[in-house]
Amino acid sequence: MSPADTSPVGAADPHARRAWRQALSVALATSAYGVSFGALAVASGLDVWQTCVLSLLMFTGGSQYAFVGVIGAGGIAAAPAAIASAGLLGVRNVAYGMRMSPVIGPGALRRAAAAHVTIDESTAVSLAQTTPRARTLGFWLTGFAIYIGWNLTTLVGALLGDVLGDPRAWGLDAAAAAAFLALLWPRLRGRQAIAVGAAAAVVATVLTPGLMPGLPVLIAAVVAIAVGWANWLGDATSPGEPEDVPEREGLP
Repeated sequence: MSPADTSPVGAADPHARRAWRQALSVALATSAYGVSFGALAVASGLDVWQTCVLSLLMFTGGSQYAFVGVIGAGGIAAAPAAIASAGLLGVRNVAYGMRMSPVIGPGALRRAAAAHVTIDESTAVSLAQTTPRARTLGFWLTGFAIYIGWNLTTLVGALLGDVLGDPRAWGLDAAAAAAFLALLWPRLRGRQAIAVGAAAAVVATVLTPGLMPGLPVLIAAVVAIAVGWANWLGDATSPGEPEDVPEREGLP
């Protein structure tokens, strides 16, 4: 971030103040459930340091939950499926990176740092702003605030794992699924989108009892791509992106 971007927020720039408020609010809310990831990772068989390294290096909550979930269910034999599941979920960040490129600006070091904090939340907060400076502030503040908060709460969750007992008894294993459902729900307004979601859910549900953990998710993703690509139920009258999905603007 340039010095201009980190300067104190003045009374004459309400857009920047709004970016600060939204970034910190989102960071607090998102960081809170890092505790659940830390506890789940330890319960899945990872050490405290392995859990922390995963958050430091991978830093994309959905992929992390998918990785430890598959490892916890299938052990080390499920590592290829765990890696594939985590990678598949992380692909969406490539699209976010393409959209964030003009916001971040040039410079190899800056772009390398941005690549690590390009996540759902930093992209959404940035695109919700109305001025170039506010968009830049929103992206960097949200990304780094969540990075710090997420790693701190991951450590807390990992250290408290034994105290908490089985995280599934507290419903913590549902945190990631609930977060993804909240992201997906506003988009399920057309027949084609509903068909893609329903087909993937049915395939994953049917295959889960019989296949190695992780594989049902990968097969469901292939089915979702096939159904979405065919566009069997799409038509010119299908509703577009809803107005309350901030990241809709300019996404590839």
